[in-house]
Amino acid sequence: MGLKAFHGAIMAILVGKEFCKVDAGGRFKFPSAMKKALAACVDEGFVIKESIFDACLELYPRAEFEKEIETKIAKLNHYNPQDRLLIRKLSEGNPVFLDNNDRLLVPMELKKAKKIDKEIVLISKINIIEIWDVETYQKMNAAQFDFAKMAAERLGQIDTQENI
Repeated sequence: MGLKAFHGAIMAILVGKEFCKVDAGGRFKFPSAMKKALAACVDEGFVIKESIFDACLELYPRAEFEKEIETKIAKLNHYNPQDRLLIRKLSEGNPVFLDNNDRLLVPMELKKAKKIDKEIVLISKINIIEIWDVETYQKMNAAQFDFAKMAAERLGQIDTQENI
């Protein structure tokens, strides 16, 4: 597993997909492999928020969320109405922490917004974790598109640009 600098600490690049059960209170057991990869960040906690583009939630290590704020959101103009809306929507997030049993609570309003039910899948996305309702994820994953073609087009361009 590769490593990168992360706000003065070392954070593992997240890799993996984990299935979890959500209890009636909205808690799920955080997978030990992901907890181990995020060991340097666990004490600081996380920020959970709605994805803007997908039907999932996003779980950021707290420092990674703060980095997003510093690098993107803080540069927006607070006097511009569209920027204010972006600032408001992009910085909406709920701080969450693992409890003593390594469970994470999904706030009720976020559960409802993204239809998180009894089974979820956690998908690593390099520096954050997406939280999907299993059924929603399976439907999205089954959508008809040519992944191989898209990968060749997008990743092939990156390869070509690097070799120039």
